[in-house]
Amino acid sequence: MSRIPISVEGFKRLEKELEELKKERPAVIQAIKEAREEGDLRENAGYDAARERQGLLEARISHIESRMIRFDVIDIDMLQSDRVVFGATVTLEDLDSGESRTYTLLGPDEADHTRGTISIESPVGRALLGKREGDEVSVQIPRGRVDYEIVSLAFQGTAGLK
Repeated sequence: MSRIPISVEGFKRLEKELEELKKERPAVIQAIKEAREEGDLRENAGYDAARERQGLLEARISHIESRMIRFDVIDIDMLQSDRVVFGATVTLEDLDSGESRTYTLLGPDEADHTRGTISIESPVGRALLGKREGDEVSVQIPRGRVDYEIVSLAFQGTAGLK
């Protein structure tokens, strides 16, 4: 069973989500009970909706719990390296367009490109791992092959997360 890297903050967020999901269970069970008391379940939209919510809730709880035992919790405030590793903040320049992007590499359970974070398991993340400032990487992404130069490499810890 492989370990999954996650920041301390990402782990805390998932713990909080898990706690909130478990607190929601009684309300969903109550909604199912009330809908069941209305009678005919074949045409009971409230019952169907409550059962669907219960299924989604239990699936998410199960998913989080199954991954929590595999997490390798890393304090990104303590990291330093001259190479791109988990927790690094990297500024890339697209060699064709000249466009720059900055990403912090995190685990798959906490990466969110809208917050400027990408997974170390994404195509870009995998291509960057182990590289240094000034290195060029070529990445196959959905829109085609893109060549980047690593313009800067820093370890900003939690302060660098948006």
